Parts: sequence; structure tokens; C-alpha cells
Amino acid sequence: MSNTKLIRMTRLCLEVFFGHYRQAPLQAGAISIGIILAVTLLIGVRTTNENAIQSYSSATELLSQQAKWSVIPPLGSQRLDENLYFDMRADGFSNSLPVLQGVASDSKGKRWRIQGSDLMAALTSFPGSASQVNSQARAKAGGGLFSLNIPIGDILSGAPLVLTSKSLAEQISQDGDLVLGGVKITVIALDDASNLGSDILMDISLAQRILKRPNELSYIALFSDVSSNKSHLERLIGNRGMLIESDNGEGLTALTESFHLNLTAMSLLAFVVGLFIAYNGVRYSLLKRQRLLTQLQQQGIAKAPLMLALCIELLLLVIVGSIIGFMLGLQLSHWLQPMVSVTLEQLYGAKIFPGHWQWSWLFQAIGLTFLAALAASASLFIQLIRQPLAGNSGHFTQQKSADKIYRYQLFIAITLGLVASILLPFSQDYRYTMILLGLVVIAIPLALPWSLAFMVNQLLKVTPKGLLHYQVAETKELIAPLSLAMMAMLLALTANISMNTLVGSFESTLKNWLDARLHAELYIRPASSQMAEVESFLKKHKDVDALYKHWYLSSKQDQLPINIVTRDKQSLAETTVFKETVENMWPAFFANKLVLISEPLAIKLNLELGDGIDLQALPNDHFTVGGVFYDYGNPYGEVIISPETWQANGFPQAPLSLAINVAGDTDKFKQELQQAFSIPDAMIFSQEKIKQQAIIMFKRTFSITQVLNSLTLLVAAIGLFSACFMLTQARMAPMARLYTLGVNRRQLTTLVFGQMLIIVLFTCLVALPMGAILGYLLINKITLQAFGWSIAMEWDWLAYGQVVLLALVSSLLAVAFPLYRQTKRPLISSLQREVI
Repeated sequence: MSNTKLIRMTRLCLEVFFGHYRQAPLQAGAISIGIILAVTLLIGVRTTNENAIQSYSSATELLSQQAKWSVIPPLGSQRLDENLYFDMRADGFSNSLPVLQGVASDSKGKRWRIQGSDLMAALTSFPGSASQVNSQARAKAGGGLFSLNIPIGDILSGAPLVLTSKSLAEQISQDGDLVLGGVKITVIALDDASNLGSDILMDISLAQRILKRPNELSYIALFSDVSSNKSHLERLIGNRGMLIESDNGEGLTALTESFHLNLTAMSLLAFVVGLFIAYNGVRYSLLKRQRLLTQLQQQGIAKAPLMLALCIELLLLVIVGSIIGFMLGLQLSHWLQPMVSVTLEQLYGAKIFPGHWQWSWLFQAIGLTFLAALAASASLFIQLIRQPLAGNSGHFTQQKSADKIYRYQLFIAITLGLVASILLPFSQDYRYTMILLGLVVIAIPLALPWSLAFMVNQLLKVTPKGLLHYQVAETKELIAPLSLAMMAMLLALTANISMNTLVGSFESTLKNWLDARLHAELYIRPASSQMAEVESFLKKHKDVDALYKHWYLSSKQDQLPINIVTRDKQSLAETTVFKETVENMWPAFFANKLVLISEPLAIKLNLELGDGIDLQALPNDHFTVGGVFYDYGNPYGEVIISPETWQANGFPQAPLSLAINVAGDTDKFKQELQQAFSIPDAMIFSQEKIKQQAIIMFKRTFSITQVLNSLTLLVAAIGLFSACFMLTQARMAPMARLYTLGVNRRQLTTLVFGQMLIIVLFTCLVALPMGAILGYLLINKITLQAFGWSIAMEWDWLAYGQVVLLALVSSLLAVAFPLYRQTKRPLISSLQREVI
């Protein structure tokens, strides 16, 4: 066949197909809806993830510049003297900025992250560098910081002016005037491209006043490469601080990798559910065009142009659906990003900047969706092309083919399940475990059609003869056309049940852990300059029943960020919740022979009881792991040493925080303490407040996955509605035959609803154990390996019942509208249409 003839015949086929879709737009709509929903969730989560990871790699400081080196507090201290900054500038290191970070509470008790820096130095000392770095931001934001009319004179005079991103300024304006640390401030909004995230930026003198930390810095950022002068700078710093090189955000990327992997897995699951819907639409459209395709071949259309036309048609639908899905996905990312930002900024201290997107993501989505849709539909195309020209396949042949496909899918599902169950015990990395979990996720829906057919057959054996028996018998025939929609629904239900199990179990475990961990009524963290005075005050106060002390310092162990911690002996004994310990642990621990490590650190370093460990922060000591304790929500590994070991190594004697038990009214004592020392609300916590904030924060950790779960369930419900609508249209002729045999409309309606109820209930029956299995793997494999958290698995039957009820309601609603629409038409016309 010549190329000209091939093109002409392909165009003719396309014109016929488009004419068919003009008569049946629902079929094109069903395919497009699946593609749109799949691409929307895929692009939405990908954009969110990409922006977060890009934010880490930017590792921006003030004015969108990237620090190459930083001077941090010395080991064992949390403060840096600002005199060091002045000494560095006097010595020629002018390309540096002091930074003070902290959290301040407003008059309503809401906490805000603030960052103070030397704004005048930034604006005047190195404008060339800042201008170069900010060129892109200015192009997008109209000049960024330097385009604004900043009242420099007011800043010099110490006026309470702060800079925020435009989105954060809108939140502040909703809350009215902002008062931080007793200081009423004026907000100047910058474009979101200025990369301030959710920080409130201000001059360092104002930050020191609000945070009650005079003459203190968090760190000093260096924007030029000091490698050549490193030794000179280290001598200048001395023991006042530590010089470290920037890792360009690699530390944050490593900390949050499991979180982003979780989001990616959820988006891929939603993508697969959307593809099921699209495939269901393609399948229905092709089955409805069986006679048309046969007639085209009978008229002399060769198979090659016919197959090419089907592929082009699918490609056009994929392009249209992907473009719409891409735009909706960007909007979804706009909604999801604040949730991710809140979680990661509170949990890891990571700034998430406003979103950017690339056109390449659209082309990648089109390519991925087309290849997936083509691979899924290839067997249908080939089957239709190979069908006899004399006529269509009979009903018995189609049913026999469906049974054969069920058994083939069941064999694949069993094989995948066996592979996963054999390899899962040997997987020690959550990335590989996620891949094996993916095999389980694929296996679950593949086994559904055979399972539904088996359960319907068993139900048929106990069903009395008559219309009820016919209802159950015909239900088996509905499994094939509904199988894909039910597979999508099963995936959504299973994911929902497993995530409910994970979140419920985690919340319960966390509450029990907090009850054991929080033994004091008030937790106080005054400024380091006030610590001795506050401690003396508490010791002498008649209402203080007990005083507890806490010390810690930041360090590294095998390139992992860790905290070296110690507490007073009573706190250590009462608040450390152990997973396992060696025998007679406490005497050896206080004899400086043992250390206690957190469960996440033990997993990352592959340490067990009795193993030796050399801490980089204590180079002259060798320890043995004497206990592993539970630690939830801490992104850093933790090592507990005895107070004697702490003192022997010359670490600071002043504690970093205090805890007390109070005889009498706790709130009244808190007010007395604040009046005496002006300690801000953000630095005094009640036991109940810590529990409440911990539960809220860690619920947010899983909130976005629950949102994606709900969206996946919504996608599956839409797919079920689409499938039911098309199926109801296709079944009008059999319903008309029953009507002519004396079955009234009410009985017909009951019959259709009952059949859908049977299928959905059986699907939920499969989803419950499958969801429990996935929940078990998420808790005991993924969460343990990714976060290092052992969680006691608990069943939430109420949540499971709600999910099942939601599935039933959505399915009944999916049937109700098309059934009502179809039964209002004269049923005899369906018989006439079938004969024609």
C-alpha cells in the first residue's frame, strides 16, 4: 500500500470515528476524564515535590543569595556572640551576614518563624553580588527587594519594620495587627519570588529584642568562597564558633527523602487509578464500535490504516486530556504546597519557596500517558482487528474469553504476591521495600475479577429460583464490563484503609509515648544569659516541687546529623521509653560505660545492643550500646550519655532547658515567671500544650497523603460513575426484554441496584484484608525503615466502616442517575434499536 493511500484511508477512518463521537460524546468524555484525573494528580504532586527539592538545593539566605560557608556556634553551645561578626568584617570578610533565627508568639498565641539579619549591610555592602543573584527574581517579581521603597531611615532608627512574602503578608493581614514579643510591627510585602518562604525577615536588632536574645546570633553566612583563607579565618574564629561548608541543601534532601517518596507513591497510585478509568472508556468505546470497525473492513479499509487511525485517535485524546490535566495539576500543586510547606518547615526547618513549573513536564506526561494507554489498549486493538469479518463474537465466546483472562490475571497476581512475600523479609531499605510493596499493590486488583466471579458463584448456589436467582446470575456477567472500575475502586479503598490504619496506629502510639515522656508540668527555655538566674529562682520558689534539667548539643555521626543529650538522673529514669536494653543497664550507664541511642539512629547505623560506638563529639571515649529507646518525630538521631560523661568532656554546665512540677495553679505560676524574667510564651510550654502541638504537627505529616487518598477515592468514584453510566446504556435492551415479560420498573430498579450492591460489597470484602495487609507493611516495614519508628498496629473499625459506607453511597449514586435517565425513555425503543 502506498503512503498516499495509507494517509487517505487513515484520514477517512478518523473522520468516521469523529462522526461516531459526535453521536456518542460520552465515550470520548469517559476516556478524557480518566486521562485528565490521572495527569492532574501526577503533575500536582510532582510540581510540589520538585519545588520542595529545588528549595533545598537553593539553600538561600537573605536576598535570594546562597551562602557558601557558615560559622555556627561551637560544640556544646546554641549561641554565637555577635562580636565575632564585627571582628570578621574588620578583618576583611565583608561578604558576610549575621543571622538570628527563632520562633515568636503573637498576642493571640500563634507562633511565627522570624529571621533577623543586618539589612543595611546587605543593601549597601555588596550590591553587585546581590544584584547578580537577584536578576532572575527581579525579572519575575519586578525587582524584588530593591524595587521596593524601603524606608532605610526608619530601619536605621530601629523602627519595627519586617519583610515577608506576599502570601504570608495576606495571612498576617487576616489576623489584624501583628504584635511579636510585645512589639507591634509593620509588615512590608515582597513578591513570592524573593524566596522568603514563611519566614518573617527583619533587622537583627529588632529580632534580638523580640526573641529576648541580646548580642546573640544563630550563625554567620559567608557568600564568598573562603577556601584560600580558611586557616586564617579559623584562627580568627578560635573557640568562639565552627566554620562549615554549605552542602547546597543535600542534608535537607536526605532528611525529607522518605516524605517525598511517600507523595510520589501516592501520586503514581492515583495515576494508575486514572489510567484504569481511561482504559475502561477505551474498552467501552471499542466494544460499541465493533460493528462499525467490521463494516469499515468489509468496505475495503485495510487493517494498517484502521490500526493507525485508532492510535492517532488515542494520541489526540491523550494530548487534550494531558493539557487539561496539566493545568489542573498546577492548580492542585498550588493548593497542596502550603500543606507540604507547613509540615516540612515545622518538622525539618526547611523553607519551601513558591512554585515553578516547566513545559517539559507536560510533554513527559503526554508521553507517559500515551505509552501506558497504548500498552493497556494494544490487546483490545489487536482483538478487534483480528475478529472475523462475518460478524461479531458471540456472547458465550466473550464470557469464555473473560473467564480465561480472569485466570491469567489471578496467576500473575499470585506470582507477584509470592515474589514480594519471599523478598520482603530480606529488604532493609525502604526504597526497595516500596518497590516490593508496589508489586503487592499491582497484585491486589489483578486478583479481583476472579475473586468476584468466585464469590458470585458461591452466592448463586444458595439463591432461590426466580427473579432473585436471575439477578445474581446476571451479576456475574457484569463483572467483565465493571472489572476495571471496580479494580480502581479496590485500589482506592485499599489505600484508604491502609492509611487509616497507619495514621490511627501512629496517633495512638504517639499519645502513649508522650504520656510517658512528659513527666513535668511546665517546660521552660529561657535565654542563656538568664538561665542561671531562672534556675536559682525556681530552686528557691516554694511552689516548685521538682526541678529537672536538660542538656544537648548538635553533632554528626558517620555524616548523619545527631544530638548528644543528657538529663538529670530522675528524668533519664522516668522519661526514657525503651525498646530494648541490656541487663543491669543503669549502673553501667552511670559508670560511663554505656550510651543509649534512639531507634531511628540504631536503624540507620545498623547498631544493636552490645555493639561498640565511637562518638565523633567525644573522640577520647569508647562506648557500648546499652539501650535503644523510642523517639518519634525527631529528624535527627539522638544519643543519650550520662551527666558524668557530659561533665567529664567539658561541655557547658548550664542546661539548655528546664522542667518543673508546680504545687498549685500552673497558669498563675507561668504568669509570675514571665513577669519576673519576660520569658515569651513560645519558650514556656505546659505538658498539655506540648501534647496538643505534637499531635497536630504529626497529623500534618500524614495530612497530605490523606488528602491524596481522598482524591484517589474521588477519582475511583468518578470512574465508577462513568462505567455505570455506559453499562446502563448498554443494558437497556436486556432490561426491555424483562419489562416485556412482566417485570415492572420498580423491580427493574431494585434489580440493578441489588446487582451493583453485590459487586461493591464483595469488592469491599476483598479491600478489608488487603488494606490490613498494606497497613501492616506500611507500619512494620516502610515507616520503620524510612523514619525509624516502631508503631503498634491498631484496628480502626469505625474508619473502615466509613470507607465502606462511602464506597456504597458513591456506587449507588453512580447507578441512580444513569438508571433514572434511561428508565424514563420508552423501553420498547431499546428493543427496536437492538434489532436495527
